[in-house]
Amino acid sequence: MSRDPFGTEALRESVLAAWRGSPTRFREDANAEEDLRLGGYRDRLLVELAQNAADAAGDEPGVLRLTAVGGELRAANTGAPLDAAGVAALASLRASAKSADTVGQFGVGFAAVLAVTEEPRVVSRSGGVLFSARRTRQEVPELAEQRGGDVPVLRLVWPTDEADLPDGFDTEVRLPLKAGVDAAALLAEFAEQAPDLLLALPGLRRVEVGDLAWERAESAGVVVLTGPAGDRRWRVHRVGGELPEDLVQGVESRPVWTVCWAWPMDEPLTGDVLHAPTPTDEKLSLPARLIATLPVEPSRRRVLVGAAARFVLERAAAAYPELVAALPAVERTSLVPLPGFPLSEVDGRLREGVLSALRVAEWLPLADGEWGAPERAKVLDAPSEELVELLEDVVPGLLDAELTLPAHAKALAALGVPRLPVSEVVAALAGVGGDPEWWRQVYAALEPIADVDSSAREEMGSLPVPLADGRLVSSPRGVLLTDEPVDFPGLRVVHPDAAHPLLLRLGAVEAGAAEVLDSDAVREAVRHSADEPDPELARAVLRLVSRAGGRPWLGELALPDADGQWRRADELVLPDSPLREVLEADAPVGVLSAELAAEWPREVLVAVGVLDGFTVVEDDSPTEPDHDLADEGYWWDAAEVPPSRVLGIRDLDLVARDKWPQALRMMSASPEVWRAVVEPDGYTGWWLARYALLEGKPLGSWRLPEADSVDGLYDVVPDVGLPSHVLAAAGVRTGLAVLDEDDVADLVARLGDPQRELSDALVLRVHAALAEVAESVGVEPPERVRVLTGAAVPADDVVVPDLPWLLGVLPPEQVLAADGAASALAELLALPLASEEVGGTVASAGDEVVWAELGAVRLACGLLGVELPAGSLVVHDVLLVDAEGARHEVSWWVDGDELHAADTPEGLARALAWTTGRWADRHTFAALIADPTPTVLLA
Repeated sequence: MSRDPFGTEALRESVLAAWRGSPTRFREDANAEEDLRLGGYRDRLLVELAQNAADAAGDEPGVLRLTAVGGELRAANTGAPLDAAGVAALASLRASAKSADTVGQFGVGFAAVLAVTEEPRVVSRSGGVLFSARRTRQEVPELAEQRGGDVPVLRLVWPTDEADLPDGFDTEVRLPLKAGVDAAALLAEFAEQAPDLLLALPGLRRVEVGDLAWERAESAGVVVLTGPAGDRRWRVHRVGGELPEDLVQGVESRPVWTVCWAWPMDEPLTGDVLHAPTPTDEKLSLPARLIATLPVEPSRRRVLVGAAARFVLERAAAAYPELVAALPAVERTSLVPLPGFPLSEVDGRLREGVLSALRVAEWLPLADGEWGAPERAKVLDAPSEELVELLEDVVPGLLDAELTLPAHAKALAALGVPRLPVSEVVAALAGVGGDPEWWRQVYAALEPIADVDSSAREEMGSLPVPLADGRLVSSPRGVLLTDEPVDFPGLRVVHPDAAHPLLLRLGAVEAGAAEVLDSDAVREAVRHSADEPDPELARAVLRLVSRAGGRPWLGELALPDADGQWRRADELVLPDSPLREVLEADAPVGVLSAELAAEWPREVLVAVGVLDGFTVVEDDSPTEPDHDLADEGYWWDAAEVPPSRVLGIRDLDLVARDKWPQALRMMSASPEVWRAVVEPDGYTGWWLARYALLEGKPLGSWRLPEADSVDGLYDVVPDVGLPSHVLAAAGVRTGLAVLDEDDVADLVARLGDPQRELSDALVLRVHAALAEVAESVGVEPPERVRVLTGAAVPADDVVVPDLPWLLGVLPPEQVLAADGAASALAELLALPLASEEVGGTVASAGDEVVWAELGAVRLACGLLGVELPAGSLVVHDVLLVDAEGARHEVSWWVDGDELHAADTPEGLARALAWTTGRWADRHTFAALIADPTPTVLLA
């Protein structure tokens, strides 16, 4: 007979009496246990076993060992052995042996064992007890039968004599596993949970699962968990106290609340839950784990959110900054909760409270070495340790340079710390003192930012700059950097101790001769030099030009002329310049003072704009005709698209009418000037062809002697002693070309000139060229046009041939000498089409013949590789057509859809060419039809 040190018999009898007296109580107990087994304590076996082991350990952290022995799961622990109160708690679904201020040992959480067993036993050095579904059914068979054999397991408790505990352990829970429960899988699951349980339960120092073991050690706020995978470290911070009296009214001794924040030092925390102190189902998204004594539901899965819970959560949030402050400064932002949706109601409360506490606590490292609160801090929006150090006394609350790195950006944004962009840095520096060397360090710190951020570089354009004369200007733009002072009024020179390359990128210029010359001060002086002429200013500018070369705007520099008057440099010519010989006598150009011309080298005077020959204007990105070139607007408008480059010669309109041979000779002698003459589609060639004169006529009105292709259309250029290539480049004709509207008007006029004898081929070529540009130009309707007879006749009765068969009934003197492009020519010359003026009807009878029956035609098509037409035509011995009040004998005719041809080689050939679309081959067809032998074709 088993000894019964815990009085289990009395406990059983009490329960059985209650069940027998009230079957309803039996059902309530069965339902309550089922709720715990299937609901609240499902999947919490290890948690509850570990919690019980920690409770039993007392003041000395205990050990929990989990093993599988002979189909049983066994959980052995050290610490206080089983006692009567504990047994009573095990056998009660509604009571616990835990006191108000401790966790206690055993309670309703023991119901978690029912997930794997129906026969749990607890063996301790003070005795043992067991529970059994089988024995319970035997005790109350009728009640059990009513529920189909389903009975509450943990209500009836029996003693057991088992006492063979593992060495060193005081209590062991033994759980014979249900069928289908895999012991190895359970241990594997426990092995995954063991490290987190050790962290949550300070009452345990060691957990063993099978052959694996985990140890817990704590020192200086760091908990080290040592296990098979190595060490895992947690930084912890704990606070606690008694709950306020108004939250626990009616309780003799006020319960103690505790909060422990734990941050994993080795890897980030993901997918965590609130621990109270063991895991709940309250999901958290914080970077640190919260382990707190919070009121939870009986299932221990959810927090009972009430006044007590809110109090503890508020204390936890308030303590969070102290955990953060325990970390090294560079790691602290990793504990800031980043933006995201709360994972639970508790998570939302904690996130809001933690962020609020972090914003007002002083834990962020400042640039000046102090600690600051996020609500009063700023962070530089660029990673620069040097710049932060320089600004620590300029920007209050500026954070340490380490926090400018991208790794901290999201955390600082979550805290609402404003970022300090370059624009605000520049604004903060406005009006700040500091010696020039300090400013040089500021420029050096800003340079890397300017290298990678064009917008920031633009904002730096308002940086103050100390000058050598002691002034502090508000921008680098226009200031000069030089090693030596420059003696020129109005120049702004950077203090040599503040000079830095960044200033050059922000608009400052390096003050060599060229930069001084290009400075605003010098340009302004030159612009107004004619208002109050100053010989010293002129010499100072000429001195700079002698070292730095010329500039286009230097033409405004006022210089003295031969009469002692002051004029713009570009309105003066050198006394001995050959240009003077080709200009009009009244040209608005003065002669430079002989004394000044003798004082300075010729190239220096030319560099400021004084004329020595023709001046070339060059612009690779023109936007409008504003280059002071004669008739430039007309050239610009004549182009189909705006010119992409201007390379032209100035003052061409000042050349005397009879000096153009000399002027062209001067142009060809200068490579720079000649380049402007031969520029493709350039201004200079355009102007010379229209306005430069030989014997009173524009150069474009003459042709070279060798240009036979336009003989009669243009006259041969007079012999002026210039080579052909010079004349051609200046616009003298080398062949037929239609360049623009002026050319079109000129060619139309030349075609209508009765004094010109033109070959038929040339007339056809000119008309073809005019047709190509007809859509883009327009001319006044000509009075006379060139017709098929070769004569230039009045245009009143002339038509443009558009249907070739109409030529058979039209007089040649009334037909424009053109072959094709009829519509374009009719539009250009304002002439009617022949088809609009002439009609006719066939007056003779013929025979319809299929093309294939005409042997000569068939042979001609074969020899030329032309597909024989499939249709037919009407062949006439003599083809007669009535038109214009008369009867005409013609070689072919088209009447609607009907094709007619005279039975002649010419008639058949033209009809065949029209039908096959090979009108250009009509003469070859005629020759082959007349004599279809290979020799004819070869000839």
